[in-house]
Amino acid sequence: MNPWLLEEGSSGSSAGPGAATAAGLVAFAIGSETGGSIVSPSMRCGITGLRPTFGRVARTGAMTLCWSLDKLGPMARYVEDTMLVLNTITGPDPGDVSSIPSKFDFDANASVQGLRVGYFPAWMKEPPATDVDRAALEAVRKVGMIPVEVSLPDWPYDSLDLILFAEGAAAFEELTLAGGLDQLKMQVPDAWPNTFRQSRFLSAVDLIQADRLRRKVAVEMARIFSQVDLLLVPSLRDEMLTITNFTGQPSLTLRAGFVEVSEARSDWAPDPAHPLPKFSPPRRVPHGVTLIGRLFEEGTLGEAGMALEKTFAVASEHPPGF
Repeated sequence: MNPWLLEEGSSGSSAGPGAATAAGLVAFAIGSETGGSIVSPSMRCGITGLRPTFGRVARTGAMTLCWSLDKLGPMARYVEDTMLVLNTITGPDPGDVSSIPSKFDFDANASVQGLRVGYFPAWMKEPPATDVDRAALEAVRKVGMIPVEVSLPDWPYDSLDLILFAEGAAAFEELTLAGGLDQLKMQVPDAWPNTFRQSRFLSAVDLIQADRLRRKVAVEMARIFSQVDLLLVPSLRDEMLTITNFTGQPSLTLRAGFVEVSEARSDWAPDPAHPLPKFSPPRRVPHGVTLIGRLFEEGTLGEAGMALEKTFAVASEHPPGF
């Protein structure tokens, strides 16, 4: 359950780490992400989530959903805590052939003056962006960083998910072939067993085309990061969640303020038999923003994140009752 709003879940897949950290049960936790599973619980639970560059942290001992996507990273209440944990867990391990040696540079006292922060103007004007996201862009200016407008081609980024589905189906082959219907809590279109079975009908041509698109997207991200040092994006913007997970870019999600919700939120397609609770008056819940960095430049994310965290001045507020 989300400690800020017990009538809803704390979001997945790293729901436990998100809830436990927000409730103060642990000082930090380790989350895993394929396509938003550190970012989303950090948003929902009002904590700080660091999704490292792909390959920086070995996944030895963790359940792998997608071997070319999955990343392990720290979830904590403050930005600096995520940096301290990352410094400890970074590095290769023989149990994960995708993990590689990497240098971690982070200075808690570094100046952020002059850092170029890219943003997408249209994204800041439409959902899922809120007034909190727009205020965060103003905070960028306030701390001495420089906002820079950037853009991406209008491509079908969700086509990349073919790779996720194929790798997931291969990793959970037994669930796919056995049906797994007895493990379904509710029968909705985006339930994983359904997706895994459908993946058996993907064509090899489609999968190869998706991989080609992945490489083109990586080139576009390299182009953007030749113009800026960081990106500031609405945390749950689908395109950026998809793009950066497939290119392996690191991200830092941190609480920036609060919003009000009139209905409990869910990660999945609604279950008609169990409608989500509604609230009157609306409930106050945390809302965060996400910084995206260059590959293996988590230190810059941390330095910028600490400057913004101080300006936002909301990280120290706890959920009522915890």
